[in-house]
This record gives sequence, C-alpha cells and structure tokens, in this order.
Amino acid sequence: MYRALVGPTASGKSAAALELAEGLGVDIASVDSMLVYRGMDVGTAKPTSADRARVPHHLIDLAEPSERFTVARFQDEAATVLAEGSPLLVGGSGLYFRAVVDGLVFPPEDPVVRSALQAEADELGSEDLYARLADADPIAAEKIDPANVRRIIRALEVTAITGAPFSDFAAAWESYDPSHVRVAGIRIEREALTTRIRRRVGAMLDAGWLDEVRALVARGFGAWFTATQAIGYAEVADHLAGKLELDEAVERTVKRTRELARRQAAWFRRDPRVVWFDAGEGGAAEVTDDLRRFLEDA
Repeated sequence: MYRALVGPTASGKSAAALELAEGLGVDIASVDSMLVYRGMDVGTAKPTSADRARVPHHLIDLAEPSERFTVARFQDEAATVLAEGSPLLVGGSGLYFRAVVDGLVFPPEDPVVRSALQAEADELGSEDLYARLADADPIAAEKIDPANVRRIIRALEVTAITGAPFSDFAAAWESYDPSHVRVAGIRIEREALTTRIRRRVGAMLDAGWLDEVRALVARGFGAWFTATQAIGYAEVADHLAGKLELDEAVERTVKRTRELARRQAAWFRRDPRVVWFDAGEGGAAEVTDDLRRFLEDA
C-alpha cells in the first residue's frame, strides 16, 4: 500500500514531508506536474539541494522546459522508482497522483491525427468538432466543455486511433480502490491559504526568482511560459520584458495560484480515500504529529 500526502499548493506539504519521511524511514516521490522541469526551481518551490540531501527525492528534474511531458511518461518514471522502494508520495497534481496509485490507462496518441483535427478546428470552428463528438461519444461530450477545443480534439483523436469511445477509457477513473493507498490531505481555509500564497511569492522573489526567469528566457523558453500553466513564470517574464509592473505581476501570480489551489482541492475532494487534516496559516507543520500517526498505521 502506498502512503501519500496531498493538498493544494502552498499548504506546506513539502516541509512537513521532510519530517514525515525521516520519521517513516523512507524517501519522497513527488507527484507534482511542474517539478518535473529542470531549471524551474525557485518559482515552483522545488525542494532545495539541502532538502534533497536530508531526504532523497524522486520524480523531479525529468525534462527540459518546453519538452513535451505526458502523464503516461510520468507514470513510467514512477513505476521505476516504486519498483525500488516505497517512498512517501507528496504533491498537489491529482492526475499524477492517481496515475501512480491507481495505474490509470492513458489512451495512445497520434500527432498526425491530432494535427488533422486541429486543422479542422481552425477551419470550421469547435462547434462542428463538438457536434461530431456528441454523435460518436455522447458520454464524453456531456463531460467536455464545448469551448474546450483541446479536449474535444483529444477525445476524437482517441476514437480515431482505437476505434473505441473516449469515455471507455475514463471508466476506471470513477473507481477509488482503498487498498491502494493511505492518503492524508491538508485542508486550509481560503483566507489563510491566500496569506500563505502571498508570503510564498514574496519569498520566491527574495530567493532570486527574477534571475531564474531571466536565465530561462535567455535559453529560449519564454514563449513556452505563455502557453502553459507555469504559474508566475509568464507573469515574471512579462515584467522582465517591460509589459507588467512587478506589483501587477505579483498580484496576477497570487490570483492564478489561488485558482490552482481551488482546482486541486476540488480534485482531491472527489477521492473518498483522502483523510483530511485541517491547518491554519502555519500549514501542514501544524498537524505533523497527527499526519505521522495516521501514515504510520499503513
């Protein structure tokens, strides 16, 4: 059985995980979709070299920014790590978490099919593609926003490649096997979490975030920031380019981080296996003893 610590960004999971892992005598494996990128350290609150010397961390620094990194690839990387031990899983990316603990099956991809569907979307608009999806797979269509072109294309791509409805692959996502994982979740009230987010953004700037983004832009990764969910990096890059005042970049980063935290919390609330631990502005550190007792029982 896996052991895991999950919750929204800025809830203090990483710091608490160090104490927990030491107490449990295990390594830490990240289940965070942004920590896989090399060179994006400060702005993702990646564990420091001192943290990693204290407790070995896995599933970090796996790819270059702008390199296409899929959940399926993460799943493969995680399988290698987990075959060698039973680390504490720590993070806020719900899809990555479930890919590891539940072995979700991800449909194949075909860039040629995807490009053709994208060309159709560009020419005809998303309405025609959505109508096609609704006819071929009404179950999937019901769960996809008609304006979400990327997801419409992905659903049609899977059907074209496999001959099976996209919704067939999603059936396993509704199953939460309690024998797979013992998982603790950190829950913090909105106002307290906002305070922690604002404090963390300030700490990132003090730790040299501007210099980190400046170096990444110089390496050619600036355009990638604007096309992804690399929260804060696009805002800081715009500030460095003279498009935003620093205060405005900070406020936008705080706002986007709050929205991310809300989505993360909503994802984990759907998982009945998560046992929640309430914390305040001190974050997960306030309940470390309770977390340890809970996870030791696994």
